[in-house]
Amino acid sequence: MSALPYWHVDAFADRPFTGNQAAVMPLTLWLPDKTLQAIAEENSFAETAFVVRDANGSADWELRWFTPTSEVALCGHATLAAGHVLLKRDGGDAVTFRTRKAGILEVRAMEQGYELALPITRVEENQLPSLLSALHVKAPLFESVSGAEDTTIVLLEDEAAVRNLQPDMQALGKIDRMVICTAPGEDYDIVSRVFVPAWGVPEDSVTGSAHAALAPFWAEKLGRDTISAYQASGRGGILQCRMDGERVWLGGPCVTVVEGLFHLPE
Repeated sequence: MSALPYWHVDAFADRPFTGNQAAVMPLTLWLPDKTLQAIAEENSFAETAFVVRDANGSADWELRWFTPTSEVALCGHATLAAGHVLLKRDGGDAVTFRTRKAGILEVRAMEQGYELALPITRVEENQLPSLLSALHVKAPLFESVSGAEDTTIVLLEDEAAVRNLQPDMQALGKIDRMVICTAPGEDYDIVSRVFVPAWGVPEDSVTGSAHAALAPFWAEKLGRDTISAYQASGRGGILQCRMDGERVWLGGPCVTVVEGLFHLPE
């Protein structure tokens, strides 16, 4: 039986059992995709981050993310968690990751927590009646036109409308998109909830990649480059968003909950 290093991290969290859970697993070489998917299914977190030293030297590590059902093109919270693990284990002030679809990503250690740089996602207003019907709302809807694919922002009137959403998850699960419902916040600039049942995550806890779309969307509306954000899931999480050209920096702490070994059958 092979033993693989394993960390369970709560990202965008200053204490255990808040923020978003991720598994981080540094590997010496890539395992078969079927095995990576089986491990992610066993972990049963929104994402498991796998990293392997980058052989071509364009970054420190290669990085891939898997939900319990599929590999995804971009995941913010598990990238922050991977940066947390590697910087704590190996030292240093920053670590870079080469990804297959999201380019080079970077995590920096800050005085309190970390900052993660993600490519921004631009959206434009569109129509998707089946999605609004599944959410039981009538609201403006915006679809991604650059950056992360398959992203939708639904703009609601206030924080109460976001918190009170009760989507039809069966209907929403038939729509292959990350659905971000957002509104102006009461204690923070913006509030959101994120639903991704089509990818095996009915409601995500704290979603970094969603804020790669939310930050430029709200920066334009609010007329400034820094935004405080709260994701109003059951676990909840706070993100500090900072626009920087074609990137957004997302700031937040991480907490290691478990450090151990994952035993893989031969």
